[in-house]
Amino acid sequence: MSTPEVRPRGTRLPRTARRSQLLGAAREVFVAQGYHAAAMDEIAERAGVSKPVLYQHFPGKHELYVALIDQHAAEVVEAVRAGLGSTTNNKLRGVGAINAFFDFIDRENESFRLIFESDLTNDRDVRERVDSVHQQCGEMIAELIHEETGLPADECELLGMGLSGMAHVAARFWLQKGRQMPREEAVRLVAQLVWRGVAGFPRIHEEDDEPAEPDSAFSRHAGFSATTVTDLTDSAERASARVEAGTAEIRPS
Repeated sequence: MSTPEVRPRGTRLPRTARRSQLLGAAREVFVAQGYHAAAMDEIAERAGVSKPVLYQHFPGKHELYVALIDQHAAEVVEAVRAGLGSTTNNKLRGVGAINAFFDFIDRENESFRLIFESDLTNDRDVRERVDSVHQQCGEMIAELIHEETGLPADECELLGMGLSGMAHVAARFWLQKGRQMPREEAVRLVAQLVWRGVAGFPRIHEEDDEPAEPDSAFSRHAGFSATTVTDLTDSAERASARVEAGTAEIRPS
């Protein structure tokens, strides 16, 4: 990771803009050095402010770190919410939620690492915030599962948490392996596995058996073309047909 340039001092900013600037500088230092090795002196210098200015906004290093976690945790939750809300077709909503994890970790991998690979995970405040990200994402996916299957709320919540965790872990693994396959392909594979699992339950919306045309909002959010999204939604059906055909060939007469 390259060392960012230290920002010049002396520029007066509105309070909101100054806070954002300080959080940006803090992220650079925390990601590069970890919480315990990071120093408020260095964060102030990186932001181009005096230490008293930094302490006007954040009483201490712990409060600054927690504020940073809050900011990026909200971004993850909002990304999943946007993926789920960008279309009314449940298959595409599921793809959107999975893509949200991959897209965020692809674009904002430092922020993702700060949340989920923190060296302060035993701290109660940090742990509560990380757990809250998992909980909120799982609950949103649980709502999708309930709409699709009508399963009881507690069962949907369990499945939602499981699917959210799978998408999160798969996205981290994909990044750690150096993006060995295109992001679209990675999302397609995970989405195929997820939707085949959901499709194993009784379904409410049988009209969703035929893949819907992706709307422009989803395509813009996910960064996929219409052809790619259609492939994502029908790949499971093609795979199932191949398996069934192979089973029929070896079934004794």
